Amino acid sequence: MRHVLGLDAGGTKTVGLLADERGVVLRDSRAGAANFAIQGELGVEKVLFDVIDALDPPATVEAVCVGIAGADRPSHLAVMQAMMTRLGFRRGVRVVNDAVIALCAGAPDGVGLVVVAGTGSIAYGRDPAGRSARSGGFGWLLGDEASAYWLGHAAVRQGIRWVDGRGPETTLFDRICAKVGAGSARELADWFYERQTPRTSVAELAVVVQEAADEGDAAAAALLDQAADHLARAAHAVARRLEFPSPYPLVLSGGTFRACPSLEPRLAERLELPGARIERLAVEPARGAVTLALQELAR
Repeated sequence: MRHVLGLDAGGTKTVGLLADERGVVLRDSRAGAANFAIQGELGVEKVLFDVIDALDPPATVEAVCVGIAGADRPSHLAVMQAMMTRLGFRRGVRVVNDAVIALCAGAPDGVGLVVVAGTGSIAYGRDPAGRSARSGGFGWLLGDEASAYWLGHAAVRQGIRWVDGRGPETTLFDRICAKVGAGSARELADWFYERQTPRTSVAELAVVVQEAADEGDAAAAALLDQAADHLARAAHAVARRLEFPSPYPLVLSGGTFRACPSLEPRLAERLELPGARIERLAVEPARGAVTLALQELAR
Protein backbone atom coordinates (compact mmCIF):
# COMPACT_ATOMS: atom_id res chain seq x y z
CA MET A 1 0.00 0.00 0.00
CA ARG A 2 1.39 3.38 -1.05
CA HIS A 3 0.73 6.62 0.86
CA VAL A 4 0.54 10.38 0.27
CA LEU A 5 0.76 13.52 2.40
CA GLY A 6 -1.47 16.59 2.09
CA LEU A 7 -0.26 19.75 3.84
CA ASP A 8 -2.09 23.05 4.30
CA ALA A 9 0.37 25.70 5.48
CA GLY A 10 -1.72 28.67 6.55
CA GLY A 11 -1.30 32.04 8.19
CA THR A 12 -2.95 30.82 11.40
CA LYS A 13 -2.40 27.07 11.49
CA THR A 14 -0.84 24.24 9.51
CA VAL A 15 -2.67 20.96 8.97
CA GLY A 16 -1.17 17.71 7.73
CA LEU A 17 -2.99 14.58 6.54
CA LEU A 18 -1.55 11.13 5.86
CA ALA A 19 -3.68 9.12 3.41
CA ASP A 20 -3.40 5.80 1.62
CA GLU A 21 -3.51 5.41 -2.15
CA ARG A 22 -7.32 5.16 -2.02
CA GLY A 23 -7.54 8.60 -0.41
CA VAL A 24 -8.52 7.29 3.03
CA VAL A 25 -7.09 9.62 5.70
CA LEU A 26 -5.18 7.61 8.29
CA ARG A 27 -3.69 10.29 10.53
CA ASP A 28 -3.77 14.06 10.96
CA SER A 29 -1.62 16.60 12.75
CA ARG A 30 -1.61 20.33 13.42
CA ALA A 31 0.89 23.05 14.22
CA GLY A 32 1.14 26.83 14.10
CA ALA A 33 1.30 29.26 11.22
CA ALA A 34 3.62 28.64 8.26
CA ASN A 35 3.79 31.80 6.17
CA PHE A 36 6.95 33.19 4.58
CA ALA A 37 5.94 36.80 5.28
CA ILE A 38 5.43 36.07 8.98
CA GLN A 39 7.76 33.22 9.99
CA GLY A 40 10.41 33.38 7.29
CA GLU A 41 11.97 30.37 5.56
CA LEU A 42 13.41 28.73 8.67
CA GLY A 43 10.18 29.19 10.60
CA VAL A 44 8.11 27.62 7.82
CA GLU A 45 10.50 24.68 7.58
CA LYS A 46 10.30 24.04 11.33
CA VAL A 47 6.50 24.05 11.30
CA LEU A 48 6.37 21.66 8.33
CA PHE A 49 8.90 19.39 10.02
CA ASP A 50 6.78 19.30 13.18
CA VAL A 51 3.58 18.52 11.26
CA ILE A 52 5.20 15.78 9.18
CA ASP A 53 7.02 14.30 12.18
CA ALA A 54 3.74 14.09 14.13
CA LEU A 55 2.19 12.14 11.23
CA ASP A 56 5.00 9.56 11.54
CA PRO A 57 4.83 8.88 7.79
CA PRO A 58 5.78 5.40 6.58
CA ALA A 59 8.52 4.83 4.03
CA THR A 60 5.82 4.19 1.42
CA VAL A 61 4.91 7.91 1.11
CA GLU A 62 5.45 8.54 -2.60
CA ALA A 63 3.70 11.86 -3.19
CA VAL A 64 3.26 15.09 -1.23
CA CYS A 65 1.25 18.22 -1.94
CA VAL A 66 1.78 21.44 -0.01
CA GLY A 67 -0.64 24.36 -0.23
CA ILE A 68 0.93 27.61 0.94
CA ALA A 69 0.37 31.30 0.27
CA GLY A 70 2.75 32.73 -2.31
CA ALA A 71 3.60 29.34 -3.84
CA ASP A 72 2.78 30.68 -7.32
CA ARG A 73 5.81 32.99 -7.13
CA PRO A 74 8.84 31.34 -8.78
CA SER A 75 11.14 32.35 -5.91
CA HIS A 76 8.86 30.82 -3.26
CA LEU A 77 8.31 27.72 -5.36
CA ALA A 78 12.06 27.11 -5.62
CA VAL A 79 12.49 27.61 -1.87
CA MET A 80 9.65 25.19 -1.11
CA GLN A 81 11.00 22.52 -3.43
CA ALA A 82 14.43 22.75 -1.77
CA MET A 83 12.78 22.70 1.66
CA MET A 84 10.81 19.54 0.90
CA THR A 85 14.01 17.90 -0.32
CA ARG A 86 15.66 18.68 3.03
CA LEU A 87 12.62 17.20 4.75
CA GLY A 88 13.19 13.94 2.92
CA PHE A 89 10.90 14.21 -0.12
CA ARG A 90 12.94 14.33 -3.32
CA ARG A 91 10.29 13.14 -5.77
CA GLY A 92 6.54 13.37 -6.15
CA VAL A 93 6.33 16.83 -4.56
CA ARG A 94 3.71 19.33 -5.69
CA VAL A 95 3.59 22.87 -4.26
CA VAL A 96 0.57 25.08 -4.99
CA ASN A 97 -1.11 28.21 -3.69
CA ASP A 98 -3.30 27.48 -0.68
CA ALA A 99 -6.36 28.67 -2.64
CA VAL A 100 -5.86 25.76 -5.06
CA ILE A 101 -6.15 23.13 -2.34
CA ALA A 102 -9.20 24.90 -0.89
CA LEU A 103 -10.92 24.67 -4.29
CA CYS A 104 -9.98 21.01 -4.69
CA ALA A 105 -11.30 20.27 -1.18
CA GLY A 106 -14.68 21.76 -2.09
CA ALA A 107 -14.75 20.67 -5.73
CA PRO A 108 -12.76 17.43 -6.10
CA ASP A 109 -12.50 17.79 -9.89
CA GLY A 110 -10.82 21.16 -9.33
CA VAL A 111 -13.34 23.08 -11.44
CA GLY A 112 -15.10 26.08 -9.93
CA LEU A 113 -14.34 29.19 -7.95
CA VAL A 114 -13.14 29.61 -4.38
CA VAL A 115 -13.17 32.68 -2.17
CA VAL A 116 -10.74 32.37 0.73
CA ALA A 117 -11.02 34.71 3.71
CA GLY A 118 -8.75 33.68 6.55
CA THR A 119 -5.75 35.52 7.97
CA GLY A 120 -5.39 36.67 4.35
CA SER A 121 -7.79 36.64 1.40
CA ILE A 122 -7.84 35.60 -2.26
CA ALA A 123 -10.23 34.44 -4.99
CA TYR A 124 -9.18 31.69 -7.37
CA GLY A 125 -10.87 29.70 -10.09
CA ARG A 126 -10.31 27.02 -12.70
CA ASP A 127 -12.67 26.25 -15.57
CA PRO A 128 -13.30 23.00 -17.51
CA ALA A 129 -10.83 24.07 -20.20
CA GLY A 130 -8.05 24.12 -17.60
CA ARG A 131 -7.71 27.90 -17.53
CA SER A 132 -7.11 29.42 -14.10
CA ALA A 133 -7.28 32.94 -12.66
CA ARG A 134 -6.84 34.64 -9.32
CA SER A 135 -7.60 37.98 -7.72
CA GLY A 136 -6.12 39.33 -4.51
CA GLY A 137 -3.70 37.50 -2.26
CA PHE A 138 -1.08 40.25 -2.26
CA GLY A 139 -0.47 40.26 1.48
CA TRP A 140 -1.46 42.41 4.42
CA LEU A 141 0.26 45.58 3.19
CA LEU A 142 -1.03 45.58 -0.40
CA GLY A 143 -4.23 43.60 -0.16
CA ASP A 144 -5.92 40.83 1.85
CA GLU A 145 -9.09 42.91 1.93
CA ALA A 146 -11.90 41.24 3.91
CA SER A 147 -9.46 38.93 5.66
CA ALA A 148 -9.64 38.52 9.42
CA TYR A 149 -6.55 40.72 9.75
CA TRP A 150 -8.10 43.40 7.53
CA LEU A 151 -11.27 43.40 9.65
CA GLY A 152 -9.34 43.52 12.92
CA HIS A 153 -7.14 46.34 11.66
CA ALA A 154 -10.15 48.28 10.37
CA ALA A 155 -11.94 47.80 13.69
CA VAL A 156 -8.99 49.20 15.68
CA ARG A 157 -8.76 52.17 13.33
CA GLN A 158 -12.52 52.79 13.53
CA GLY A 159 -12.47 52.64 17.32
CA ILE A 160 -9.58 55.07 17.64
CA ARG A 161 -11.23 57.50 15.22
CA TRP A 162 -14.34 57.51 17.40
CA VAL A 163 -12.55 58.36 20.66
CA ASP A 164 -10.38 60.85 18.78
CA GLY A 165 -13.43 62.74 17.50
CA ARG A 166 -12.83 61.87 13.85
CA GLY A 167 -15.33 59.08 13.26
CA PRO A 168 -18.87 57.87 13.90
CA GLU A 169 -19.93 56.58 17.28
CA THR A 170 -19.08 52.92 17.80
CA THR A 171 -18.68 50.36 20.56
CA LEU A 172 -15.68 48.85 18.82
CA PHE A 173 -13.16 50.80 20.88
CA ASP A 174 -14.45 49.61 24.24
CA ARG A 175 -14.89 46.05 23.02
CA ILE A 176 -11.37 45.84 21.61
CA CYS A 177 -9.79 47.46 24.67
CA ALA A 178 -11.54 44.93 26.89
CA LYS A 179 -10.25 42.08 24.74
CA VAL A 180 -6.60 43.18 24.57
CA GLY A 181 -6.32 44.84 27.98
CA ALA A 182 -5.90 48.45 26.83
CA GLY A 183 -7.27 51.41 28.78
CA SER A 184 -6.86 54.28 26.35
CA ALA A 185 -6.35 55.09 22.68
CA ARG A 186 -2.62 55.45 23.32
CA GLU A 187 -2.43 52.05 24.98
CA LEU A 188 -4.41 50.46 22.16
CA ALA A 189 -2.09 52.03 19.60
CA ASP A 190 0.94 50.79 21.55
CA TRP A 191 -0.56 47.27 21.58
CA PHE A 192 -1.15 47.39 17.83
CA TYR A 193 2.37 48.60 17.00
CA GLU A 194 4.11 46.36 19.53
CA ARG A 195 6.62 44.18 17.70
CA GLN A 196 5.59 41.19 19.77
CA THR A 197 1.93 41.46 18.68
CA PRO A 198 1.51 38.89 15.89
CA ARG A 199 -0.84 39.58 13.00
CA THR A 200 -2.91 36.62 14.15
CA SER A 201 -3.77 38.58 17.32
CA VAL A 202 -5.15 41.40 15.18
CA ALA A 203 -7.02 38.85 13.06
CA GLU A 204 -8.69 37.50 16.21
CA LEU A 205 -10.51 40.84 16.54
CA ALA A 206 -12.72 39.98 13.55
CA VAL A 207 -15.14 38.23 15.91
CA VAL A 208 -15.51 41.51 17.82
CA VAL A 209 -16.77 43.20 14.66
CA GLN A 210 -19.47 40.55 14.27
CA GLU A 211 -20.50 40.83 17.93
CA ALA A 212 -20.79 44.61 17.69
CA ALA A 213 -22.78 44.41 14.44
CA ASP A 214 -25.15 41.86 15.99
CA GLU A 215 -25.90 44.36 18.76
CA GLY A 216 -26.71 47.20 16.39
CA ASP A 217 -23.35 48.93 15.95
CA ALA A 218 -23.69 50.66 12.56
CA ALA A 219 -19.95 51.23 12.16
CA ALA A 220 -19.22 47.52 12.67
CA ALA A 221 -21.99 46.55 10.23
CA ALA A 222 -20.48 48.92 7.67
CA LEU A 223 -17.11 47.18 7.98
CA LEU A 224 -18.74 43.82 7.28
CA ASP A 225 -20.52 45.34 4.27
CA GLN A 226 -17.17 46.64 2.99
CA ALA A 227 -15.62 43.20 3.47
CA ALA A 228 -18.43 41.59 1.47
CA ASP A 229 -17.95 44.19 -1.28
CA HIS A 230 -14.24 43.35 -1.52
CA LEU A 231 -14.85 39.60 -1.72
CA ALA A 232 -17.59 40.02 -4.33
CA ARG A 233 -15.31 42.15 -6.51
CA ALA A 234 -12.54 39.52 -6.26
CA ALA A 235 -14.95 36.73 -7.21
CA HIS A 236 -16.28 38.71 -10.18
CA ALA A 237 -12.74 39.50 -11.33
CA VAL A 238 -11.94 35.78 -11.49
CA ALA A 239 -15.25 34.73 -13.07
CA ARG A 240 -14.86 37.29 -15.88
CA ARG A 241 -11.65 35.63 -17.02
CA LEU A 242 -13.02 32.08 -17.09
CA GLU A 243 -15.92 30.18 -18.64
CA PHE A 244 -18.03 27.95 -16.41
CA PRO A 245 -20.97 25.67 -17.14
CA SER A 246 -24.09 26.28 -15.07
CA PRO A 247 -24.26 25.48 -12.23
CA TYR A 248 -20.71 25.49 -10.85
CA PRO A 249 -19.42 25.52 -7.25
CA LEU A 250 -18.37 28.73 -5.55
CA VAL A 251 -16.61 27.55 -2.42
CA LEU A 252 -16.20 29.76 0.65
CA SER A 253 -13.17 28.86 2.74
CA GLY A 254 -11.37 30.36 5.73
CA GLY A 255 -11.82 31.27 9.35
CA THR A 256 -13.28 34.71 8.69
CA PHE A 257 -16.55 33.11 7.58
CA ARG A 258 -16.68 31.28 10.93
CA ALA A 259 -15.74 34.34 12.99
CA CYS A 260 -18.22 36.53 11.10
CA PRO A 261 -21.24 34.38 10.11
CA SER A 262 -23.08 37.31 8.56
CA LEU A 263 -20.30 37.72 5.98
CA GLU A 264 -21.63 34.83 3.89
CA PRO A 265 -25.16 36.21 3.36
CA ARG A 266 -23.74 39.71 2.83
CA LEU A 267 -21.48 38.29 0.13
CA ALA A 268 -24.30 36.28 -1.44
CA GLU A 269 -26.38 39.46 -1.78
CA ARG A 270 -23.59 41.11 -3.75
CA LEU A 271 -22.66 38.28 -6.09
CA GLU A 272 -24.01 38.64 -9.60
CA LEU A 273 -22.98 35.20 -10.81
CA PRO A 274 -26.23 33.38 -11.73
CA GLY A 275 -24.53 30.04 -12.35
CA ALA A 276 -22.62 29.97 -9.07
CA ARG A 277 -23.74 27.53 -6.38
CA ILE A 278 -22.43 28.93 -3.08
CA GLU A 279 -21.27 26.37 -0.55
CA ARG A 280 -19.18 26.57 2.60
CA LEU A 281 -16.17 24.30 2.71
CA ALA A 282 -17.10 21.53 5.14
CA VAL A 283 -13.70 19.81 5.33
CA GLU A 284 -10.11 20.90 5.94
CA PRO A 285 -8.44 22.46 2.89
CA ALA A 286 -5.71 19.87 3.44
CA ARG A 287 -8.17 17.37 1.92
CA GLY A 288 -7.61 19.17 -1.37
CA ALA A 289 -3.87 18.73 -0.92
CA VAL A 290 -4.47 14.97 -0.53
CA THR A 291 -6.45 14.99 -3.80
CA LEU A 292 -3.59 16.70 -5.63
CA ALA A 293 -1.02 14.38 -4.04
CA LEU A 294 -3.02 11.41 -5.32
CA GLN A 295 -2.93 12.94 -8.80
CA GLU A 296 0.83 13.25 -8.45
CA LEU A 297 0.99 9.60 -7.37
CA ALA A 298 -1.00 8.54 -10.43
CA ARG A 299 1.63 10.07 -12.68
